[in-house]
Amino acid sequence: MTRELPLHENSVLRENCLVSRRTFLTGGLLLTGAALAGCQTAVGLPDQAELPDENFDYATAYAALPDGDYTWPAINYKNFDESYLRQIVEYRTRERPGTIIVDPYNNYLFWTLGNKKALRYGIGVGRAGFDWSGEALIRVKREHPIWRPPREMIARKPSLERYWEKGYPPGLKNPLGARAMDLWQGPVDTLFRIHGTNKPSSIGKSVSSGCIRMWQQDVIDLFNRVPLRTKVVVLSKDPNAEA
Repeated sequence: MTRELPLHENSVLRENCLVSRRTFLTGGLLLTGAALAGCQTAVGLPDQAELPDENFDYATAYAALPDGDYTWPAINYKNFDESYLRQIVEYRTRERPGTIIVDPYNNYLFWTLGNKKALRYGIGVGRAGFDWSGEALIRVKREHPIWRPPREMIARKPSLERYWEKGYPPGLKNPLGARAMDLWQGPVDTLFRIHGTNKPSSIGKSVSSGCIRMWQQDVIDLFNRVPLRTKVVVLSKDPNAEA
């Protein structure tokens, strides 16, 4: 059971995001105060960045980001609802610390920290993001991933056929962005991904295609925190909806 609290404020695999029907959990809200401020989390990978606190420098966090052969553009974060910015929130769940919980209905991704807190990110959700729910593990993490359009997308736009065999190359225009984390259920690739986006304005929105998309700076941040075999839960219904 997961409940949102009130505001007190890598290998190259198929890249298509076509998936079946899903089941995942739920949200938190902006936490004012110094809880977890400036400290390292006890969950996740070693040497990860400090968690954001009330003095977090968003201008630096969302500035242009050099990353190997690429520099990801800065995010005009002030143009977005503050709830979509990376932040620590109060969050109650029975899941173990280190679990990722995706709430596609409210455009949030939570990385649970324990002590009724989570690191929350804003996300954009494509149509495929509402086609699958349940539990899975991150079995593959890819930097600068290659993207293959799903066959259904190629049928609608035949010009994409040229990307089916070798895929769309990494770079600033790649639909999967800077990082991709592929979700598997046992030996089965769900084709469901958490990935970056070259359309930052899609964060906080439901869009026409894609799985769970994040700002490049945020997907890199999450990628650097979570290990392989991290459990991911995707909610099957809006946690804020009335029963």
